[in-house]
Order: sequence, then C-alpha cells, then structure tokens
Amino acid sequence: MAEVSFIEGLLTFWHSYRLPILIAVTSVAIVLRVYQKSQPKSKAVSASSIPPSPRSQSPDKFEKVCASNSEKLVVTEKSVPNSAVGNESAPKVASGPKRVSGKKPLKVAGRGRGSDQGPPVSFIQPIIFFASLTGTTERYAQVLLEDLRAAAKERADPENRDRGLLPPQIHDLSYIDFDDYFTTAPKPPSTSPGTRYVYCLLIPTYNIDTVLNTFLGHLDETHHDFRIDTSSLSTLAGYSVFGFGDKEGWPTEEEGFCSQAKELDRWMAKLTGKKRAYPLGFGDVKNDAESALKEWSRGLQEILLDILNNGGLGEGVPGSGDPLESDEEDLDDEENDGKRSKRRNGQDVVDLEDIKMGSSDGQAGSGPVPVDFTTTGNSVAPSQSTEKEMVPKTSPTYAALTKQGYTIVGSHSGVKICRWTKSALRGRGSCYKFSFYGIRSHLCMEATPSLSCSNKCIFCWRHGTNPVGTTWRWKVDSPDLIFQGVKEGHYKKIKMMRGVPGVRAERFAEAMRIRHCALSLVGEPIFYPHINEFLDMLHNEHISSFLVCNAQHPDQLETLHRVTQLYVSIDASNRESLRKIDRPLHRDFWERFQRCLDILREKRHFQRTVFRLTLVKGFNVDDEVIGYANLVEKALPCLIEIKGVTYCGTSTSAGAGLTMQNVPFYEEIQEFVLALDKELQGRGLDYGIAAEHAHSCCVLLASKRFYVNGKWHSRIDYDRFFELLEKEKADGTPFRPEDYMKETEEWALWGNGGFDPNDERVYRKGKKKALQAPTE
Repeated sequence: MAEVSFIEGLLTFWHSYRLPILIAVTSVAIVLRVYQKSQPKSKAVSASSIPPSPRSQSPDKFEKVCASNSEKLVVTEKSVPNSAVGNESAPKVASGPKRVSGKKPLKVAGRGRGSDQGPPVSFIQPIIFFASLTGTTERYAQVLLEDLRAAAKERADPENRDRGLLPPQIHDLSYIDFDDYFTTAPKPPSTSPGTRYVYCLLIPTYNIDTVLNTFLGHLDETHHDFRIDTSSLSTLAGYSVFGFGDKEGWPTEEEGFCSQAKELDRWMAKLTGKKRAYPLGFGDVKNDAESALKEWSRGLQEILLDILNNGGLGEGVPGSGDPLESDEEDLDDEENDGKRSKRRNGQDVVDLEDIKMGSSDGQAGSGPVPVDFTTTGNSVAPSQSTEKEMVPKTSPTYAALTKQGYTIVGSHSGVKICRWTKSALRGRGSCYKFSFYGIRSHLCMEATPSLSCSNKCIFCWRHGTNPVGTTWRWKVDSPDLIFQGVKEGHYKKIKMMRGVPGVRAERFAEAMRIRHCALSLVGEPIFYPHINEFLDMLHNEHISSFLVCNAQHPDQLETLHRVTQLYVSIDASNRESLRKIDRPLHRDFWERFQRCLDILREKRHFQRTVFRLTLVKGFNVDDEVIGYANLVEKALPCLIEIKGVTYCGTSTSAGAGLTMQNVPFYEEIQEFVLALDKELQGRGLDYGIAAEHAHSCCVLLASKRFYVNGKWHSRIDYDRFFELLEKEKADGTPFRPEDYMKETEEWALWGNGGFDPNDERVYRKGKKKALQAPTE
C-alpha cells in the first residue's frame, strides 16, 4: 500500500509541475550547446582549410596569398594528424607573415592536384587516340603503343599485382563515338575502382576538312553545352597531345605548323580542368618526327609513373597546367568568351543582303558566311561561294580517293565504276538492281555531288578518307560542272575497259550511253545545295535517278524533287544501334531519323520509296525484327531491300569493330527476311517477298501495291517514267509509282536465285552450290 501511495504521489507531482520541468531541461541544453560552440577548437585543420600551395599561384599574387593565409589560418600548438596534411606537422600560431620553406611537401596517393576523392590510384590506363588520312600518324601511334607497352611490362611488379601501369589501348578517332570518350571520361571497372585514365593524343594538321574538324568542333560544343560540366573530363588523371606537321608548308607555328594539335591541347585543358600531364609535343614529318616522338614518349612515361606513385599530377609540376603556366591560356579563353558573348548579343549579326553581296560589313573582300543546308529547308545557296574547297587536289583526301579508283570532279564531287559494271561488260552478270528493277550494270553510272557525309558508318568502304561535316561550308560547284564532269569521268573509265579480256563488244558499245545514275557512291548526295538542279539535268537526258540518303537531312529530303527511286538507309531499328553503326555527327540524329521517316510516309504515293537495311551481324540483326517492323509501319515504304554488309578486308574496318565475323551468310539473311515478313503480316501490313539476288546477299520485300494479277511488278518501265515526268512538267498531271511499274522476271523471284540466265555465272571457289529459298 505504501508503494502504491508513493507512485500516486509522483504522478500527482509530475502532472502538476511537468511544464516548468520541461522548460528548465530545454533551457539547460541550449545553454550547454551555446557554451560548447563558443569555445576555440583545438582539433586538426580540415582539408578545406589548408592554404593553397604557393607554387600554384602566379608570382604577382604570391605575397598577397601568403599574407591573407596568415590572417585567416589560426591553429593551436597541438600537432595536426598526418592524414590531414600529408604527413607534415601543422604550423604553429604566428602573428607575422607566413614563412615559406623551399622544401617540397610529400604527396599522398589520391591527394594530388585535380584528383578526385575516390579510392587511391592503383592502376594507370593510358589510351592512345590518333587521326590519320595517309597512314603516317597511324604508324607513329603504333610506335608510341609499343613504347608504352614495353614500359608497362618493364615496370610490372610480380610481387604486387594490385598496382601498376596497364598496357595501353589505342583508338582511331575516325572510328569511335566521341560521346564515349570526350563528353565524359570512361569510368573505372568495378573490379578495379582505383584505375585512372590518361589520354595520349596524336594528330596531324591538315588545311582541309577532315574528322579532326568534327572532333575539335565536338570538344567546343561539349565545353559550351550548358547541360554538361565545363570540365567534364576532370576525372582523367591527365592528358597530353603530340602534333605532326610539315615545316615545308608551314615553317612556323604562326603560319599554321601543328595548329590543330595546339587547338586540341587548348580544348583538352579546358575539359580536364587543366590536367596537362606533359607539354604539347611537335614533330616535323619531313625531318625529326620519330625522334621527337620518342623523346616526348620518355617524358610521358615518367609522368605516368609519377601519377601512379603520387596519386596525381601534384602541385606546380612543370607542364601540368597550373595557373603559373596557364595565365596566357586563361587570357585567351577570356578573350574568346568575350567574342562569343558579343556574337550572342547580336553585335556581329550579318544582314541577309550582306550575305548576297558576299560581305558581312559592307567592305569588299569579305567572304560569305557558311550556310547550314541541313537545317534550312528552303535555303538558297549564296551566289558567291567560299574559297575553301572540300577536296583540294593537293590534299591527302584527294590522293586517297583517287588511289581507290575515284575520279574527283570539281572540288566536292566524284564518280567511279563498280565491280558489277566490269562484270556486266564481260557478260558475267549485273548487280541486284537488275534483278529487282531492271538496271543493267554496264548502263549505270555511280556518282555523287557531295563527297562529304554526316555519318561515319562502320561498314563504309572509304574508312574515314572522305570529308565529314554537318554543315556545308565549302565552295559550291555548279550543277552543270558536276554533271558534265561525272559523265566525262565515267566514260573515261569505261574506255579503259576496252582491252580487258572477256569484255563483249556489244556491251561496251551500250555502255557508252548512260541510262541510269546511282547517287550512292560515297558521301551524302542530298547534302549538295543544288541537288534538285542536278536531278533535272539527269532527267533531261533520260537518265534515271536512284538517290540514297542517310536519313539525317530532313529539310533537304522534304524539298527534294521527284526521283526515279528514293532510298533511305535504315541501318538500325533503335537509337543505340544506330549510334553504334552509323556513328552520326548530329547530336539529334535520332530525331532527324524519325522526321525523315515521317517525310517518307508522306511521299510514298509520289515517289518510289525504299528502305535499305544493311545487316551487320552482332550489331543490328539479333532481336531487332520487331524494331524494324515498327519503322516500316511508321513510314510504309514501297519497297524494303535487305542486304548483308560487305566486308572489304582492311585493318581500318577491324579498328571500327567490323570483321568477317560480322558478315552474315545468305542463309541468315533469308531467315531474317522470313521473320520480318511474318511480323509485318501479323500486323496486317500488306507486304510480301518479291525478289532476290543471292550473289549480292540481297532480298526484296515489296508492298502489295506492286502485286498485280498474281504477279510481282518490282521493275521499272523507264520509258514510261520519263513520259509521265515530261507530262507532269508540261501540264502538272501527277503520277504515282504504280504508273511506271513493270513485271519482275521469273528468274528474279524469291526462290530462283536472281541471276540472269543470259549471263555466265563464274564460281571462283570451284563447286557450284544450289540455291534454294527456305520455307517457313
């Protein structure tokens, strides 16, 4: 009873005085907290309070920094833990200016200049990037590769396999996606989070447009993209650039010697946060290039080991890009940014009349501004073209393309005869275009009015030798010059065949009258500003036009005049595959692609529209049938060509990730066609398998619009096409693709192989193989 009474008394007390008790306890806690905060700290100085190294300051700012540090930094006489300041004791309290000793502080892994706060550095992975048109820079890149590989092997510690210099990687800038390496740095593997990357860049300098212009433009765009960190490559351990030039052409740096290497070094300094691991190196290809590269390589190797041992480039390392070495660079940046802001504010706006007059300020001698024909559908090319040529005769691009058999016409066009033209002249068969559309190869001219392209497709036969770009910024040749030039070049090449054994006289005579033109040679024909005028010239001479575009120029596609047959390359069924295969230069490549499909759907009753699917095993074949069916359903093309990729067997293709393993067998193409046909039928889309050409590893699916009276009509009545075209021009009478179709030959139908029985099939591998179409 006593205990119960005691508890009841406590409860009564609590209920009576609980409010004052709570207020008193809270007040005491607040007073204690304020008292603790008011006491001076005697703990170790945090990393953020450590004064910046005097070596990282410019000389004129050195004394000011030291004085301000002495005023701001006040510590007790207790020692500071080593982990906080790199194994050095903290300075004692001093009332005067801070004294600077000449002793260089020791560095700790992961605490060097610009290093992140991640795991300590355990491995350094050098990555070599190079660009080469003539093969010279590629050869020097292999020299550097062997040097770094030997250094990695020599420095390997068998007793410590968790630390070291890794064998280098190497990449050709023509065959990589810039976003993979130069928008953000590669992340270390999960199995080795302490791996850090060092970029070694070897580039030549050209006075023509090459992939280097696109690359440098990408770095510029990345740096100034508000969505991306201005130092998006700051997680790199460092970078270094070596440039190759020709002092005979450009004797000094002011005159352009290694100018593109200097520009690359400047952009990399910005994107990495000035992590220049080793100074910019120069080599004269006519004199001391290899010896200069070797000397630069030795210095670079020392820096790689220094990064490995110290965790970073350190403070004030010569050539590391600290402010002491970068004052001039910073001033240049400020000046350039000022110019850029003025342009954005409209102070350098060019009037449209000035464009027509070829002057931006009313003064004589000013050239016209470049016009972007990829984004302005109704743009008119400037009357006075720029002085710069796309492919000058003295350029390595010109030499490379002519060596491959091209005839360069003017400054940006080309013509070439293909192996099927040679085959048809000898009576050994024509290409798939004869089976599908009735085009005899010896009557066909392959040409392009633009050698430049906005993609870097992995299966391109030109291997980066043709120019690339997203805007037309070159001299524009007239359509008449191109038309006469490509015809002359084609006839010259045909005449060279007259002495080849097996050439038939009647076919040689027929070949001297061009009947068809395939605008699919190289580059992007629709890129040419006067493509419609060029097409009119072809049609005026009753030359049919087969134009192939890459679905990256929707505005030009929308304004394109009538062609005999319009192709759009469909190299992938989804965004990621398209990026890997076509490697487009436009950042909005997928949106451009989709818009082109919409335009194709609108044109399907006006043009013979064709999807061209190039299948690359391991890239765009597996599990993509449904994706391709989605694209067909979106655009509803008249025809769908499905062809296996052709491998040209060069090392550059392998560098792009393409080998013979990526070339599908014809049986695999047939299986894919059957699967796609089944998927289309399941969706209620009226398509069917119309024809094949097994020799070209190619099959044709066609809309049932071309299936009349139980027979396929994929061929073209060319005489009827020109008759309808002339009538349309005369009185505006429109016509449809069905109005000039023609019945497909029996031997070209699905299951019959597609080889013309009037020609002689040559089997190079000995045995004749029966060709049969699989059934479902």
